[in-house]
Amino acid sequence: MNILILGSGGREHALAWAVKQNPKCDRLIAAPGNAGMADVAECAALDIMDGAAVVEFAAAQSVDFVIIGPEAPLAAGVADALRAAGILCFGPSAAAAQLEASKAFTKEICDACGAPTAGYARFSDASEARDYMRNQGAPIVIKADGLAAGKGVVVAMELDEALAAVDDMLGGGFGEAGAEVVIEEFLEGEEASFFILSDGAHVLPVGTAQDHKRAFDGDAGPNTGGMGAYSPAPVMDASVTQRALSEIVQPTIDEMARRGTPFQGVLFAGFMIKDGAPKLVEYNVRFGDPETQVLMMRLGAQALDLMLACAQGRLDRAQVNWADDHALTVVMAAKGYPGKYAKGTPIGGLDGLAEDSAHMVFHAGTKMAGEQLVANGGRVLNITARGASLSEARERAYAMIKGVEWEDGFYRSDIGWRAL
Repeated sequence: MNILILGSGGREHALAWAVKQNPKCDRLIAAPGNAGMADVAECAALDIMDGAAVVEFAAAQSVDFVIIGPEAPLAAGVADALRAAGILCFGPSAAAAQLEASKAFTKEICDACGAPTAGYARFSDASEARDYMRNQGAPIVIKADGLAAGKGVVVAMELDEALAAVDDMLGGGFGEAGAEVVIEEFLEGEEASFFILSDGAHVLPVGTAQDHKRAFDGDAGPNTGGMGAYSPAPVMDASVTQRALSEIVQPTIDEMARRGTPFQGVLFAGFMIKDGAPKLVEYNVRFGDPETQVLMMRLGAQALDLMLACAQGRLDRAQVNWADDHALTVVMAAKGYPGKYAKGTPIGGLDGLAEDSAHMVFHAGTKMAGEQLVANGGRVLNITARGASLSEARERAYAMIKGVEWEDGFYRSDIGWRAL
């Protein structure tokens, strides 16, 4: 079959790498793709936010299946346009994508189905929000209601930081995404990511991971889109996983179906776990980044079969075949990220690195400038490895980094520390 993947980041490179291994895949197109994806797929210039353009392109290229990577096209209704045109696709409708596109909507769903989550209040008036936070005190969490490219959350340990965050968000710092804020209680515990496929009725867990959000070693520095991840997450043991499914995930899927907006795609649930009890921190409606990189290393070619079963409404007959293995990815980012950083800096040494089922460099923000590979984003490379143990995966990943020649990049040296 002919398959189109929408997106240009490390998540999409990892998806393409896994899909390409499946014999069902005859032709693979990535739009717009990146320099690394060009090794496994044809890259095509396409406005992935324009549903009509995506439908026209898919029809012209005889595409059988479209996998939508990022959240923005999902919120813009690209999946709706594809389904209306009779093209099989993986990703929720715009109505269902509100689980990520609106923090307030997710809280309403949790209230309706009784899913445990942090206490909250929502505000569009800065003065009222400040009064509420002065009453609550710090630590406290402030979230821009809409999509903010992973940057719309501030975990404020001091009240002054919280007040400044509200002023920034409601003052236009995040555009329309910050027109309303959700202010939540600070949850204590250990964070974990849980990935579940849903065809609108049935659910199928497809892996756990743990991300490292802070920029620097020891979980110091500003929040980022993610500086590394590993899978599986030890805190998500069988008991916690079952509670997450029965108390949070399945009730959410049932409530979405009850409202006439069934959720079809991957639900990425972020949990805070304390004393074996999970609470929902947030939902995303697409695979995580950089969590996808470690999940795809472990899932391999079966990832395509699972996504097809999800899109075709037959998840109740699908199963995941797990090896007893571990995977870890280290993000190499441009110096200055998540603040200001330079683009166009040269990268070398990748040709000398192994690329196989245990070692992969996934490109997150790269492009070719003539014959030279250069950085083209904040998070640029995902150095990813798999092993029989987390320690082995970690050693392999950091050994690969030594071969990367990029003076303008930095990375954390402690990915996986919590589990190890």
